[in-house]
Order: sequence, then structure tokens, then C-alpha cells
Amino acid sequence: MQDKVTQVVDYLNEVKTRCTYNAAAKALGITPPALKKFLGDRKPENSWFVSTGTGEPAGYTEEEKHAELHRTKRIITSAEVISRNLGF
Repeated sequence: MQDKVTQVVDYLNEVKTRCTYNAAAKALGITPPALKKFLGDRKPENSWFVSTGTGEPAGYTEEEKHAELHRTKRIITSAEVISRNLGF
């Protein structure tokens, strides 16, 4: 499972687009809290995962957020987008 989580992290960093915890977790077949555990420490490359309500990574300080987090307003909210683009 960690390999798949890493694939999603790498993908989001490549496309520089935020994704809700819910969409990513559903695509991976796990719960959002389980996804957060797999992500581990708060760091910029993990900050692409955001809350559905706020569009922000939960609990991250400004220093922990990726510098390009808000380069686009687009947020992936569908598990199907992740699944399709990564072949899950």
C-alpha cells in the first residue's frame, strides 16, 4: 500500500494540483485517516492532500505547505481521476 500512496504523492507533485484526502483515499481503497498515517510527517510534498471543506492541508503550517500549493484553483475531488490517471 505504501508504494501506491507514494505513486499518488509523486503524481500530485508532478501535476502540482491539490487533491482531497477523500478522493485519494477512495482511489486507494483506504480511509482518509489511514491515508494520513501512510503520509507520515507534514512536509511540502504531502501538502497537496487537502480537506474538502477548506481546500487546505489539515494542520499544516505555512512553512510545511508546498510553495506552489495555490498555483491553480483546481482540486481533484474524484477518486476516478486518480484511479484513471494512475491505472488503479
